[in-house]
Amino acid sequence: MIHQFDVLILGSGTAGQSLALRLAESGQRVALVTKRSLADSASAWAQGGIAAVLDNTDSIEAHIQDTFTAGAGLCDARATRFVVENGRAAIDWLIGRGVPFTREDQSALGYHLTREGGHSHRRIIHAADATGAAVQATLTEQVVAHPGITIFENHIAVDLLVGDKIGQPGAGCLGAYVFDIERNQVLTFGARNTVLATGGAGKVYLYTTNPDVATGDGIAMAWRAGCRVANMEFIQFHPTCLYHPQAKSFLISEAVRGEGGLLKLPDGTRFMPEHDERAELAPRDVVARAIDFEMKKRGLDCVYLDISHKPADWLRGHFPNIHARCLELGIDITRSPIPVVPAAHYTCGGIVVDLAARTDVANLYAVGESACTGLHGANRLASNSLLECLVFGEAAARDILAKPRGAAPTLPEWDESRVTDADEEVVISHNWAELRRAMWDYVGIVRTNKRLRRAQHRIRLLEREIHEFYSHFRIGNDLIELRNLVVTADLIVRCALRRRESRGLHHSRDYPDLLPRARDTVLRPPRGKRA
Repeated sequence: MIHQFDVLILGSGTAGQSLALRLAESGQRVALVTKRSLADSASAWAQGGIAAVLDNTDSIEAHIQDTFTAGAGLCDARATRFVVENGRAAIDWLIGRGVPFTREDQSALGYHLTREGGHSHRRIIHAADATGAAVQATLTEQVVAHPGITIFENHIAVDLLVGDKIGQPGAGCLGAYVFDIERNQVLTFGARNTVLATGGAGKVYLYTTNPDVATGDGIAMAWRAGCRVANMEFIQFHPTCLYHPQAKSFLISEAVRGEGGLLKLPDGTRFMPEHDERAELAPRDVVARAIDFEMKKRGLDCVYLDISHKPADWLRGHFPNIHARCLELGIDITRSPIPVVPAAHYTCGGIVVDLAARTDVANLYAVGESACTGLHGANRLASNSLLECLVFGEAAARDILAKPRGAAPTLPEWDESRVTDADEEVVISHNWAELRRAMWDYVGIVRTNKRLRRAQHRIRLLEREIHEFYSHFRIGNDLIELRNLVVTADLIVRCALRRRESRGLHHSRDYPDLLPRARDTVLRPPRGKRA
């Protein structure tokens, strides 16, 4: 079955939904494809807020400098200025949409601004401690109501349709093959423009703060289509993921440290001042490495984040969701410290794009965590991610709307005439577990060449086995995700092996020093894989 639209958006987080609304309100027919429901995205899990210059005591230059500092010299100057200068307009757009940000009567702005690690000012606008959920709920209601947006839940993209691969040389991206999970069939989506808003790749690691849908799909599909990928070695490990056997991927917001939370050893001793003069307010990579160091040095399962010295009513008001979730697990944050560990959190690299979110393939765009815009450099500054989603979503919409509408492409349907039903599904689950364990053990917070080579060897073996499985059997959701995860894992390791220094999120025992010049790690697909 073939569906035709003006724009195909793969992914339904803040980047995808904000872009869909902007396009549909300008008369475009939009397909919004999401692997599960509209609510299932990393955006919805974002707790802290959105960074933007909103107060008269703050400045564009200060926000840019904070971003540069966190990015360890690798942030692209043009991209960073572009995002920061458009920050206020992005927030105003959300306020106009009705996002219920936390108010504060004493503020000239009328909204409460918090501060997070790496920021020199209070500039994080938020909705209590569930900002992403508030943004997503507001946008989702409007996306569902808009007649120009057709929503396809429980659908996952298999691969992009690129002209050079289907007998239409030079046509660029023409849409995608999409698997209908409920009906167990592959559909063909044709579109004049296709946007990858598929999020990051946290699920490539055993422990992550990401939802299950974060399997690097867009990055892997773009690579197979012929797009450059950059800086995949920079995986941000969030320092404070709740450590509890019944808590899966529950994040303890950066704002807890921003509001005075202290990291402590089991005996109550603080340790961050020994690692960095900024202590708990140091950037995430510094804090994550410090926790990792203390845990390994002392044989600890976790460390503790203590904010119990704050008034109980204040804590319940500022962190209602964290308070409630911890209380469910028997942890009263008004009285006791929170057990925490680092976990894979954010993919700073991704598909190379320009300031209009265009990739190397014509008519193909990438926005949000799947893209490498140059904003994050070697380490993302807290709460810059949702801002990037909004600013680049608007940029992509502007570029798409400026194009003339061409004729709908003629596309081939999916061919599965030469495959059979899988005889051993257990292969997929075993490969999935082995891949994530290898990445956690060998490509974690602190790396060595020996560990990276060991991971690469295992990944290459898995890649061949998964390709063999994909070539001979009918596909399903787990196989599609595993195929993308193994490609993404390979890209992470290849980038890590190329970087012969320690910078930002990439810390190597073999190369502990910083090189005098910061360079991006850019991978180009071999010609045989190009579209």
